[in-house]
Amino acid sequence: MKALFIGGTGIISSAISRLAPSLGWEIYHLNRGNRKNEFPGVKQILCDISKIRDGSEKPSMLREKLEKLLDGQKFDVVADFISFVPEHLQTNFDIFNGLCRQFIFISSASAYQKPLSSYTVTESTPLANPFWEYSRNKIACEEFLMAKYRKEGFPVTIIRPSHTYDERSIPLGVHGQKGTWQVVKRMIEGKPVIIHGDGTSLWTLTHTNDFAAAFVRLMGNLHTIGEAVQITSDESITWNQIYQIIADAINVELNAVHIASSFLDKHSEGLYDFRGGLIGDKANTVVFDNTKLKRLAPEFTAKIRADEGLKMTITNVLKHPELQQEDIEFDNWCDRVIAKLQ
Repeated sequence: MKALFIGGTGIISSAISRLAPSLGWEIYHLNRGNRKNEFPGVKQILCDISKIRDGSEKPSMLREKLEKLLDGQKFDVVADFISFVPEHLQTNFDIFNGLCRQFIFISSASAYQKPLSSYTVTESTPLANPFWEYSRNKIACEEFLMAKYRKEGFPVTIIRPSHTYDERSIPLGVHGQKGTWQVVKRMIEGKPVIIHGDGTSLWTLTHTNDFAAAFVRLMGNLHTIGEAVQITSDESITWNQIYQIIADAINVELNAVHIASSFLDKHSEGLYDFRGGLIGDKANTVVFDNTKLKRLAPEFTAKIRADEGLKMTITNVLKHPELQQEDIEFDNWCDRVIAKLQ
């Protein structure tokens, strides 16, 4: 069984790239090769697909290159982790139509309607997010692929992850453009940290290892063709609990300041997209119903509890200074917003 991952080195795709070979999959990465290949047994096909998307290279050239490399063999699965607009998918359709038995597109659970008509989310929950362009683009991508499936039989499977994290970055609600370390640093220094809203809305964190365990069970699964499937943990906890878990893990007192998401958006100073990332996503209570996933992959169960996963991530980040990227701009912004609130 052969699978080609477009990308392959991100938070989600890295975990799948580590797991799939152990299950007998022959994995290829199609990317620019900017990152060191840290995946034993994974073969790399160097290609800057952006050149195809901007018209400087033809899709037929890449398709010919792949056909030569595989000596006429096809992929059982092509998984696209890096497309964000329909134009990207048009390129991939031109290249891979007829070369794969299953094309998996990574969408986003943020595409579900905001505000939600029901806090319980299933794959049949309407897709509509007027607050976040990223989510609207993902919806457009899904619509493009489903049209190709209905009209031309393109074997698409759509996957909707929610907030998925790994050992390299601590998942939080309000943070700067350089990641979440600065929030943790503020905790360590005894500074107040911002929690959006009153912190009581429910959120779902999914460890990337759990996501990968579900994903590989959908690869090559004929019952997923033409379907959308969400992959998340079954556990929902509040943002107050998330921040408290982190504070406890680093053995500090949590000094939380609760600020309405609308206030954060109003005072973002053009630096951060809180309208999309908060009002259009994290500020909403969501509880995922994964009945469909478990019907398609009955042996799957998410095993990593949020408190356990967060502690593993925090331990790893604290051991690796290269993961502790400071963000002075965000740090100063936090102080200004807290002062404005007071």
